[in-house]
Amino acid sequence: MIQGYFGVVTSTHGLGSTAGMAMLERGGNAFDAAVAAGLVLQVVEPHLNGPGGDLPAIIHSGGETRVLCAQGPAPAGATIAHYRGLGLELIPGNGLLATVIPGAFDGWMLMLRDHGTMELAEVIEPAIFHAERGHPILPRAAAAIAGLADFFRDHWPGSAATWLPGGHPPDGGANFRNPALAATWRRVLAESAGAPTREARIEAARDAFYRGFIADRIDAFCRESFMDGSGTSHAGVLTGADMAGYAAHWEAPAVLDFRGWQVAKAGPWTQGPAFLQVLAMLAGDDLSAMDPFGADYLHLLAEAMKLAFADREIYFGDPDHAEVPLDALLSPRYTAARRARIGASASFDLRPGTVPGFEGQVAQGMAILDRLSRPEGAVYEPTMAHLSQRRGDTVHLDVIDRWGNMVSATPSGGWLQSSPVIPGLGFCLNSRAQMFWLEDGLPTSLAPGRRPRTTLTPGFAAHADGGRLAFGTPGGDQQDQWQLQFFLRHAVFGMDLQTAIDAPLIHTTHFPSSFWPRTRQPGQIVIEDDMPDTSIAALRARGHDVTLIPAKSAARLTAARRDPDGLLTAAATIRQRQAVAVGR
Repeated sequence: MIQGYFGVVTSTHGLGSTAGMAMLERGGNAFDAAVAAGLVLQVVEPHLNGPGGDLPAIIHSGGETRVLCAQGPAPAGATIAHYRGLGLELIPGNGLLATVIPGAFDGWMLMLRDHGTMELAEVIEPAIFHAERGHPILPRAAAAIAGLADFFRDHWPGSAATWLPGGHPPDGGANFRNPALAATWRRVLAESAGAPTREARIEAARDAFYRGFIADRIDAFCRESFMDGSGTSHAGVLTGADMAGYAAHWEAPAVLDFRGWQVAKAGPWTQGPAFLQVLAMLAGDDLSAMDPFGADYLHLLAEAMKLAFADREIYFGDPDHAEVPLDALLSPRYTAARRARIGASASFDLRPGTVPGFEGQVAQGMAILDRLSRPEGAVYEPTMAHLSQRRGDTVHLDVIDRWGNMVSATPSGGWLQSSPVIPGLGFCLNSRAQMFWLEDGLPTSLAPGRRPRTTLTPGFAAHADGGRLAFGTPGGDQQDQWQLQFFLRHAVFGMDLQTAIDAPLIHTTHFPSSFWPRTRQPGQIVIEDDMPDTSIAALRARGHDVTLIPAKSAARLTAARRDPDGLLTAAATIRQRQAVAVGR
């Protein structure tokens, strides 16, 4: 752990963390640091996020906690009828049909405009440097490129030109450059430099991306056809008009009081409220008397997560386009009834609860899930060593400055694996639309202007004593499962941040995956094999379908805490030897 009183930055890559810390050292605040770190992560972790991706963040400033929503919605042409007319039952996991409006860049600019103090040219300089001069490419990124090299050559020429320097995949650790991306950012700076104020220059940069040369190139590119996960070449539906009408925005978080903490998550357009539901279910249990690595506790946690995520499938979605009964789902009466459904043995059925007035939605949703979510093997983002290197993932960062400003952000999307690179821009689009259903009747049914129900879920909690905590991890459907274990270890069992992060983890793949091909494995829990053998055996005896994975192969948790006296602490997982916490 890093401790001090000046500032801390923790992220999933050391170059992102040090870029953020450099802004704090220059007099910037947590928001300047977060933007600099986030832009660098787009360069050095291109297999995990990019400028064409998405961004939810939770910020705390001046005693107020707010959510930054930079999750782009579905384009105007993204209708169920259009996709069904192409012969599709599911939206592909890659290619241009999977694209929604990119939100990440606008989100970072909104954060910088409203809460930062520095110029865009200052905070984007580290990203331009690493794109121009290069960076040692991560072995996992190099492996992802190598696994897709032939596909890039055959089907995605822009990707081949970007990711195969000299015509060959880079070796892990080799210097890797993205001059096209650096040139894109330099042009954005040049086109915005003449604006009269800092805020106007940021607005001009947003215009260059969403209404200028970047939007024009994206519009033309999406008219072309590229091979996608359906095995067919398709053009996209995203247009310049979709881009021009988009803007990231601020909104209130979903919150829950839990044992002296007020825990905040983004709303039901993310999976974050499932985290709150589990806490509410466990509020009446004497957790502190349990062994956090014992079978009784792990069984209770796994079963509670199964119930909360079953509700996610039925009820969660964009609350601007569908009625989401979040107050009912988090109410003591409802969550107590859900807790009562946890028995002594592992459950294998998908068991959403019924909120009065939503009986028809539950029945229709279960009919869709029963038909489409076949138990053929779960697929999810690969933060775990045994998964394919071809799938995309996510990054995370937490920042606290000396004034007590805090950021927890989980950028994702725009993975090099999932969409062809746009020639001349140096980045690709996202594939978040795969989280929609091509079936009517659910809050996550595809519709123009609707946000996909994303897995991205930064965490924040404020204690009654004045302490505050920012935390998160990559990992798709597993993000809130791993964060729950971290948070409970710290908040209930009293572990310090590093111990809570590094202890062995579990998760369940019982519920439908958010990612193509949307399958599930009923009753399965995945456990790092440094969990006590007695606990693993006892969970199997309770009926759980246990899959063991190597120790320290799940999650890339990071966290930062501010104590009431101003002491700052930051920690990053030792898993995969990549995440780094810095500070002083």
